[in-house]
Amino acid sequence: MSEKLTGAQIMCEALIREGVEVMFGIPGGTIMPFYYAMYDYQDQLRHILCRHEQGAGHAADGYARASGKVGVCIGTSGPGSTNLVTAIANAYMDSTPIVAVTGQVATSLIGRDAFQETDVTGITMPITKHNYLVKDIEELPRVFKEAFYIASTGRTGPVLIDIAKDVQQSSTVPNWNVELNLPGYHPDRTFDHEEIRDAIALLTEAKKPLMIIGNGVLMSGATEEVRQFAEHMGVPVVTTLHGIGGFPEDHPLSLGMPGMHGWVHVNRAIQECDVLFNVGSRFDDRVTGKMSTFAPNARIIHVDIDESEIGKNIRTDIGIVGDARAVLQEMLKEMPQRDTHEWVEYIRQMQEKHQPKQHYMQRPPEASLMPYDVFTTLSRIINERGNYRVVADVGQHQMWTAQLIDWHKPRTHFSSGGLGTMGFGLPTGMGVAVAKPNDTVWVIAGDGGFQMTNQELQTIVQEGIKNIKVAIINNGYLGMVRQWQELFENKRYSGTPLSCPDFPRLAEAYGIRGLAVDQASAVEDAINSAYEHDGPMVIDFRVEREVNVFPMVPQGKSIGEMIVGAPNPVPEVPRTVEETPMPIETPLVVKG
Repeated sequence: MSEKLTGAQIMCEALIREGVEVMFGIPGGTIMPFYYAMYDYQDQLRHILCRHEQGAGHAADGYARASGKVGVCIGTSGPGSTNLVTAIANAYMDSTPIVAVTGQVATSLIGRDAFQETDVTGITMPITKHNYLVKDIEELPRVFKEAFYIASTGRTGPVLIDIAKDVQQSSTVPNWNVELNLPGYHPDRTFDHEEIRDAIALLTEAKKPLMIIGNGVLMSGATEEVRQFAEHMGVPVVTTLHGIGGFPEDHPLSLGMPGMHGWVHVNRAIQECDVLFNVGSRFDDRVTGKMSTFAPNARIIHVDIDESEIGKNIRTDIGIVGDARAVLQEMLKEMPQRDTHEWVEYIRQMQEKHQPKQHYMQRPPEASLMPYDVFTTLSRIINERGNYRVVADVGQHQMWTAQLIDWHKPRTHFSSGGLGTMGFGLPTGMGVAVAKPNDTVWVIAGDGGFQMTNQELQTIVQEGIKNIKVAIINNGYLGMVRQWQELFENKRYSGTPLSCPDFPRLAEAYGIRGLAVDQASAVEDAINSAYEHDGPMVIDFRVEREVNVFPMVPQGKSIGEMIVGAPNPVPEVPRTVEETPMPIETPLVVKG
């Protein structure tokens, strides 16, 4: 191209060159030149007008997770850019590749406290892989090329590009023949084959091996390699919250989720294993519990694309820095076949002993609508119908979603893990629905989190997004906080009782069909009616108010010490913690 283009036109051309098809954003003063130019690119760049920049950021996050592409969100300077910060932080914690493009005041005004000026590059420095402040139009082709490369390679994550308004308005002949020059950034790591051999030797000798997989498996597309490895070695597999879908839960070697709200048999298997093979999980504290007591008997092999994660939280005997799929493919070339049926059978015996104790499995027939009724019915129906994606907001329902739905395929479960962002669900589900228009997208939210971003219902209507269904688990509390107050703070329900609007009528005000359910017998019909309705739908499941998520590892405790149920019946008069007995599994003590 030899013609002059404005900076805003160069931005549009750069996005198209990077394969961008959809953007989520809100215009404003300093980003207006970009929106002016965008008008001429409507047939190539679809812009979805969100109702809040946080929603735009989460939608880009959901689009990226579901599609495997880089998500793009747009905001103006000042409040527009700061409203993106939560979504950017969420993407950073969960390693989601997004590029956030923000407008900035003119270069002559930067540093003068101009109207809507905010140092967004300074604000987001700790929560982006890299960010740019562009004050020269000639930098735009290079900056966009670098930003998308950085966001999508290595340990993926968010990159921010902040562009001064006068840069967008000025003109030049762009030079697209730019080469990447990123000193110090080496995302394509060549793993050490000596470490591969050492890992194979450890796993070959292990009597009680265990494999734990995380988000890195899904990001690298290594689900088939995980299955082959598990079957070849006879190694049981544990899936973290972000690893859900990376290994089918109906597989004989699948154990389930570990950690704070994981199953007792899974946590005990971790505490008893002699070799723990971690692929693509960062040993988050919600998985490990008290880190000094985690997997006390195990030699630990850790495969991660980010070298900084190796040994950061948990001691590591063998650290392999590399892409999960590439590492597993290399290991499969040399791994001997093994039979560990005695170890697997031992874990299954623990499962048979402990899992039926869960109150989920012992529903009183006279009880009102319980979360268990919703999740088990939803699990059965979505798996029968197929072509589904599920986005969970944050809270008790997030853990029930992970525990009680049967997961079989990758990139079907989406959740905010590292940041734990209430309000994540609806806008992220919108992004997933745009990325996967032929799938039914279920958003599962609490009555608290839903009220934080429910304005995006209007975005869904305006954009004609029909394949999204919302299930609100409505218990009239900020449920997870209330659970902690009940169990550890003498039922001092401070700031947790929560009022809410009539959600079905709210949905109808947006032009969306709404439905309320308060009886277990009506759950199946409600879910089926959502499928039969040609358009978005909101179902308000009004569940029992004080139901807790169990099992649960108390703060600061080992994953070998789990609370498996609350006092029953709940005493009318609050007692001290010491006076209120709670069933706790006998702590597992494993001597080295």
